[in-house]
Order: sequence, then structure tokens, then C-alpha cells
Amino acid sequence: MARERVLVTGGAAGIGRATVERCRADGFDVVSIDREGDGLIADLSDPDQTAAALARALEGGPITRLVNNVGMVRPASVEQQTLADFDAVMHLNARCALQCLQAVLPGMKAAGFGRVVNVSSRAALGKELRTVYAGSKAALQGMAKVWALELGKFGITANAIGPGPINTELFKRANPADSPRTRAIIDAVPVRRLGTPQDIANAIAFFLHRDSGFVTGQVLYVCGGMTVGAAGA
Repeated sequence: MARERVLVTGGAAGIGRATVERCRADGFDVVSIDREGDGLIADLSDPDQTAAALARALEGGPITRLVNNVGMVRPASVEQQTLADFDAVMHLNARCALQCLQAVLPGMKAAGFGRVVNVSSRAALGKELRTVYAGSKAALQGMAKVWALELGKFGITANAIGPGPINTELFKRANPADSPRTRAIIDAVPVRRLGTPQDIANAIAFFLHRDSGFVTGQVLYVCGGMTVGAAGA
């Protein structure tokens, strides 16, 4: 019997890589699309390259699980945030998720089963210097809720993960280690540590499981308790 297939965007590093490894450990046939790594190579900020990579991915058969993980961040104050930033971040973080779902959806409908997980962010609740990033991550939550309503009758669930501060290269580029702002972020986490990519992969694995079929349209914040409040001294 053929193994069930999972598509992970941005699977070469960080949360994406941890998700690929977790899905493989769970017995899935995993397809990763990224600009580098050992999966399909494509620049997902380009719709044409995205379409070509998705076509190649589907040559191996239907894909019934999708993790929309790829993303970028361009930190800036609202006065300094450019329209070019807006276009680039929204295009990669939100447009790509829609394009990927549209490509794999026929196979999900034919199977009467599907799992979609959008990797959003705690920043969707608000974070300084993140106008376009927070907007794009909030969009992923909104889309997941719409997809849950539209696709539930086909056996397809759609949910979102909201990671807090996770020790990835993306986090470190946007939050320099020597910055007081970065130190304040870490000190405010109630569990007193940064999250790991594996923490997020574990949560994604729950949403991908066949037994999670009654959970849809939800946002799970995996943030060490930061959505509840900041840690005390």
C-alpha cells in the first residue's frame, strides 16, 4: 500500500525541516519545496516556479496533507515599512498557501480526506515592527477558518499553528542576540526558554493525524505561555 503523502513548503530548515523529519518518522512520504535542501527546488515567491514545483510534486500521486510553512519577515516600523515589503511578504506568506492548497485540493476531495496546517505566528496578535509580517500571519489564520467551513464536508480539516519565539535562523535574523528587545522576549516566556522547531513539529503532527478529524478552523498557539501573559520577575 502506498504511503500517504505530505507536502511541506519551506522544508529545508527550521520549523519546516523539523516538520519534514517528524512526518517521515510518522511514516509519511514527504515532499518538501524550498530554495535549497534535498527536496524540490523552487523560489516559492514566484507563482510560476511554485506552479511548476507543485506539478512535479503531484507527479508522484495525490497529496492529502499540506503544511504551509514557508515565510519571510521584514521588520520595520510602520513609517518605514515599504509597499515593496508588503507585496513580498504577503506574496510569499499568504499567496503561496492559497496556491498550494488549490493544487492539492482535487486529490484531497477524491480521497474524501485532507489535512491542512498553516504555520502562522503569535505576531498575528500584535508585535512591534511587524506590520506586514503580522498581517500575513493573520491572513493565514483567516484563510484556515474559511477553508475549514468550505472543505469540512469533504473530510478536509484546516487549522493554524501560532508559534511564539522559536530558536530558528529566521528568528535570529529578525531578533539579534545582543539586542535588549530580544533579551526581553526570552525573559517574558513563562516556560523560561525559546521554543524549538521540534516543539512546533509536534503540534503540526497532531493536526495532520487521521484522529484529529473533529478539530478544524482552530489556531493553536505554541508559545511557552506567552499568549496568556508575560512571565514575572
